[in-house]
Amino acid sequence: MTEILYTVPLLGIVALAYSFFKNKWITKQSTGTPKMTEISNHIKEGAIAFLKTEYKVLSFFVISVAILLGYSNSGRVDSSWLISVSFIIGATCSALAGYLGMIAATKANVRTTQAARTGLGEALTMAFAGGSIMGMNVVGLAVLGLSGLFIFYQNIFTDMVQVINVLSGFSLGASSIALFARVGGGIFTKAADVGADLAGKVYEGIPEDDPRNPATIADNVGDNVGDVAGMGADLFESFIGAIIGTMVLGAAFIGPDVHGIGIEAVLLPLILAGAGIIFSLLGTFFVKVKEGGNPQHALNAGEFVAAGSMLVASYFIINYILPSEWSANGFNYTANGVFVATVIGLVSGILIGMVTEYYTGTDKKPVINIANQSITGAATNIISGLSVGMMSTAAPIIIIVFGIIWAHSFANLYGIAIAALGMLSTTGIQLAVDAYGPIADNAGGIAEMADLPKEVRQRTDKLDAVGNTTAAVGKGFAIGSAALTALALFSAYMLQADILAIDISKPIIMGGLFIGAMLPFLFSSLSMSAVGRAAKEMIIEVGRQFREIPGLREGTAIAEYSKCVEISTKAAIKEMILPGLLAIGVPVVVGFYDKYMLAGMLAGVTSSGVLMAIFQSNAGGAWDNAKKLIEEGIVIDGYKYSKGSDAHKAAVIGDTVGDPFKDTSGPSLNILIKLMSVVSLVIAPLIK
Repeated sequence: MTEILYTVPLLGIVALAYSFFKNKWITKQSTGTPKMTEISNHIKEGAIAFLKTEYKVLSFFVISVAILLGYSNSGRVDSSWLISVSFIIGATCSALAGYLGMIAATKANVRTTQAARTGLGEALTMAFAGGSIMGMNVVGLAVLGLSGLFIFYQNIFTDMVQVINVLSGFSLGASSIALFARVGGGIFTKAADVGADLAGKVYEGIPEDDPRNPATIADNVGDNVGDVAGMGADLFESFIGAIIGTMVLGAAFIGPDVHGIGIEAVLLPLILAGAGIIFSLLGTFFVKVKEGGNPQHALNAGEFVAAGSMLVASYFIINYILPSEWSANGFNYTANGVFVATVIGLVSGILIGMVTEYYTGTDKKPVINIANQSITGAATNIISGLSVGMMSTAAPIIIIVFGIIWAHSFANLYGIAIAALGMLSTTGIQLAVDAYGPIADNAGGIAEMADLPKEVRQRTDKLDAVGNTTAAVGKGFAIGSAALTALALFSAYMLQADILAIDISKPIIMGGLFIGAMLPFLFSSLSMSAVGRAAKEMIIEVGRQFREIPGLREGTAIAEYSKCVEISTKAAIKEMILPGLLAIGVPVVVGFYDKYMLAGMLAGVTSSGVLMAIFQSNAGGAWDNAKKLIEEGIVIDGYKYSKGSDAHKAAVIGDTVGDPFKDTSGPSLNILIKLMSVVSLVIAPLIK
């Protein structure tokens, strides 16, 4: 069994090696005209400058928390000061995953534009190659870091509970950086996006990505720091949380009252995560499309191949690693039961993705209805979008509920945790598909700013429209896995804090439940109001430049792009602090007041947060694609849509409302609920 464990870090190295060589291949491809290269360099410089500023601020946070963790856990028999080392490594790997993915995306964007001059298939190949670098970096760093630390701690500590407690610091570090990266990147990208859209399309009457718009470069920078670096850190954290939650519950099988099993249930999640790398790599070879084909089908093919292969392999891996049956706390477990729970998680993820695709796809009824409602103005567009977002919560929640119940029936709490891991087992290709979207979006912006032929922009727009749906599907996966992972971490917290059950009839627990249910609303308010303030400043700056720079409107002068990048950067760094500290501080304060109240709070934040996350992500995705439908000039009920029309302006306003929904507060909520659970798990030994 130990020999198999030592192969897991090697699989992480395989993923990183793939990313390295794919990055070299992208670097060798043509960047097109000098104008395209110049625009791409502006985007890359802005993205790197933002991340450097963000990571510099976060480094002080990481060092401070590491010192507190080391001090509070020093000398404890069930933990160690080494938890601070785990925290630093987890935070570093999370930041590095986002940074490397963003660098790859800023290389791939201009090369995707150049490839689109040849054909749709070439453009898809290039954009997906950039996304696959992000995906493989995330799973590679996660598997290498987590398995490497586990092997190291296993050789130091004799007690497996102590090993897992110290290792949980890795998850806390990853979750902390993910939240700040998601919130900070989300504020940056949506302040720039909303500002660019409203100032350009509505107030100044110029096309999207027009080089005369001073906010255009900031908008394209935002795609990279928010939708690439932020999403990378987000799914890195989701992946780690699912593995750690399963390992904690697996460690509960090690004891005198458990018969027929040893360390196997702890090792299984690491081995499954490593195997997922191989099948994600396999899936990348099936992502191909011909001219005139549907990129969505090509991306789906890669995901289904990876998921199907992983499903088959999981049966053999689980039956090889786990004993055929064992018993613990009156429950009879079987290897086949654990496999079924894994299948339930994987199938649940696919179903949630399909539901998300229905509510956000450009060719589906909900998005067409929103576009149709735009004829009568922004109000009806917004009402329709809100309705779609709310309606879209029903099916995913039902899927999650049945997934939880069935996974529990087959393998108890361990089944719920392994179901979350099953949902994320092919994170490598899921994230590759997700990160492809912002690259295609950037490619379209570069095509517009470089004044390339219309057919180039048409190809990149086709990729971008699919990218909106794949991004929404990726967020659906992240939110679904967040619900299962948070429940697993919640169960792990109760186990570590010696809480057998929570009684919601008790006022202290009901109070915690209400506080938890309130937090996603407060968190969303903070992040969305930050976007609103920064967007207002952006619009004012764009208007100033059009008034004060002679020849800018005529296209004979160059906009001051750096001013807009600076506005988004300052806003993001300033505004990300309070939501981040809220997520980390509240569980600590409530936990040290009463551990049962904290349990109630975790139940509240999970149920409320999952609903809010699905609603916001899907509403935002539907609004965005409704706007794109109108821009394509489609005909609905005899009405011809077109850019610049009143319906288009209404759809732009709806899209700008949805932007912070889908790219700032919505996706940040799934990190919030897991981060609070991880913080609770880390402090559990101190408050039990």
